[in-house]
Amino acid sequence: MPKVLVIVPFPMSEANRRQREQQLDAVELGPDIVFHFRPVRAGPANYTSEHDSVLADLSILDAGKRAQEEGYDAVCIDTMSDSGLAALRSVLDIPVIGPGRASMLTALMLGERFSILIMWDRWKHLYKKSILELGLTWRCASVRSIGIEPSNQSLLAGKEEEVFPLLLAAARRCIDEDGADVILLGSTTMHQAHAYLRDRLPVPVINPGPLSYKLAEAALALKLTHSRKAFAKPVAPKLDMIDAMLGAVVPPSGG
Repeated sequence: MPKVLVIVPFPMSEANRRQREQQLDAVELGPDIVFHFRPVRAGPANYTSEHDSVLADLSILDAGKRAQEEGYDAVCIDTMSDSGLAALRSVLDIPVIGPGRASMLTALMLGERFSILIMWDRWKHLYKKSILELGLTWRCASVRSIGIEPSNQSLLAGKEEEVFPLLLAAARRCIDEDGADVILLGSTTMHQAHAYLRDRLPVPVINPGPLSYKLAEAALALKLTHSRKAFAKPVAPKLDMIDAMLGAVVPPSGG
């Protein structure tokens, strides 16, 4: 039975980890594949700066660096930033899927221009990087924020009545004013809003986490993985050094 490791990008409690696992409920997967969600040992408080991005890459590389040895058949990264994606592909032969690029490229199979719906402006640099790397500037209609700082622990639980209508209003502006014909949720922390938005908008709404799980399943079924021409293996791997660095950090307790 294929096993997929889903790397959760923040240390967190078991209860909060289970909220991440709820993303599996939004997608139909085969009965013969299992997904295990693993939080990182340590990482940034949020992904708000280049300082945070460096720490995020390291923390996710640490969490997945031995996934292949542990018997996993694929890895999914549970953040739209795709942090650690290239690094993990350099040390693993199994498929490594990030939802950021996957969401944008899938949007272009469904429409001509997409908008990314986000919680707050401090996330915008994450999408700008991927959009520029993919050469999709003219395909991105907008990145719209509702101006509310998110919780990477409790997600949107308890905030539905406040947040969902704001997200809906912003998504409608993406469509009516910016010209988007596909909406992307800007974070896997927003997955609880997907059904609400999907049922009220006239365009497809991409839920990035479940998309990555389905793509991992498809990659395994098709026996596909990343190209070694694009992601070369390190000449002198330093996985033990990463263990020592992250092992010296006491992760904060989730809450």
